[in-house]
Amino acid sequence: MTAIAMRHLPVCFIDYLYITPINMPIISPADLATNIYPEIITEITRSDDTIVDSAINVAVQETKMYLGKYDLVQLFGTDRLPPAIQDEYLSSIVKDIACWHLLRLSNSGIDYTAFRTAYLDAIAALKSIMAGQAQPAGWPYLDTTTETTSPGDSISWDSNPKRNNYY
Repeated sequence: MTAIAMRHLPVCFIDYLYITPINMPIISPADLATNIYPEIITEITRSDDTIVDSAINVAVQETKMYLGKYDLVQLFGTDRLPPAIQDEYLSSIVKDIACWHLLRLSNSGIDYTAFRTAYLDAIAALKSIMAGQAQPAGWPYLDTTTETTSPGDSISWDSNPKRNNYY
């Protein structure tokens, strides 16, 4: 964009172009309206949209922690690409976790225990998926055929050479 064209843009748009990173999470702040009324979100965040974005990013990162064996790029997308798979169940889990992180700021007319229960249910669902007890339909597994090492360093094992006893 040229400097002449930028002169006609509002300052907030210019700041958005150069300061704010491009982020395409699987949910947007508007998607949280299915869980919390928008006026309550505005009251909790005091009209600061960065708080909602932060809650969504934390929820996405927390969800990714449990789904390491799946192809996270296809499920969540990248900074430049949207997710290849639009899964409503995964979006619902991320929304529940994002709402919990958002509601920790304030309890303004919201049933706190209901959202805490939804958060714990979302984490329990992620743990059962991680343990292999639940298999979400259509979620692609991580392609490990081309890798020589595992993507995580949390587990490894080997054994000692076979022992031969001579008497």
